[in-house]
Amino acid sequence: MGKQEIKSIAKNKKAAHDYFILETYEAGIELFGTEVKSVRAGKVNLKDSWCNVVNGEMLANGVHISPYEQGNRFNRDPLRPKRLLMHKKEIMRLMGEVKQQGCALIPLEVYFNEKGRAKVKVGLCKGKKIYDKRESEAKRDAQRQMDRAVRMAQKQ
Repeated sequence: MGKQEIKSIAKNKKAAHDYFILETYEAGIELFGTEVKSVRAGKVNLKDSWCNVVNGEMLANGVHISPYEQGNRFNRDPLRPKRLLMHKKEIMRLMGEVKQQGCALIPLEVYFNEKGRAKVKVGLCKGKKIYDKRESEAKRDAQRQMDRAVRMAQKQ
């Protein structure tokens, strides 16, 4: 049997626009049965989500998992805080960095790993200023123009 690939469910594209991503971490996510079925169906929205540490536990807030259609009374609140599973030392180190550096913990991606476990990629992020956003947009446009010029040169 070959190695199975990671199946990405949802990405937070707005985070790359609004923040500098300093480091990324992988965390498990505690879900209930109908939530797992909704995640497998791809009904996850990470826009405007963030993480915080409460009583030594990391919680993902604002992660919207739509209710499962056949879930009836077993469905949970779509915006309930979801507990992220990380080692205590990692959580404490991240909490210290957030307090000292003024960074934020932002969920960047939800995916299933090779073993079929739901994981969240959490980024330690620092906010961008407006001029930083313009600068990164200008770089992206310049790269796009260079790629277009290379493609046109290859066609001829």
